[in-house]
Amino acid sequence: MTILIAYDGSDDAKAAIAFAGRMFRGRPAVVLTVWERVAMTSTRASAGLMVPIDQSGVEDEAIGQAMRELAQHGAELARQEGLDATPRCDVDSVAVWSTIVDVADELEAELIVTGTRGLGGVRSLLLGSTSDRVLHHAHRPVLVVPAPEKRAE
Repeated sequence: MTILIAYDGSDDAKAAIAFAGRMFRGRPAVVLTVWERVAMTSTRASAGLMVPIDQSGVEDEAIGQAMRELAQHGAELARQEGLDATPRCDVDSVAVWSTIVDVADELEAELIVTGTRGLGGVRSLLLGSTSDRVLHHAHRPVLVVPAPEKRAE
């Protein structure tokens, strides 16, 4: 049973990894980080969703390297939680949720695990929730792990 875990470095994604580790200890998992190319981000700006950014490949390479490191970090967290995890980093094809669904199909993952909210902020409000879209478009079971409770100071 291969598990696909969507990981963006957020507390919600870390909670999803921790939960998956408790539930599926020892199972193989792919920790997926999906990123948008700068040119794609700029294209979406024309719809008024973001501020345009310089489209040079230098930024894409720097962002890509940071995202690969993020995926490696997520896989390390998953290994610490008892999963047999490998990192994977993909550029989104259409949208982050779509890439998660496509990779799950490619891997024939038996389960997709995601947190409830990521690092999208205002953009995720405008484009819709990634976890919600994965849940409604995936061709396999999806486990959406709720956000960790915030303790009052």
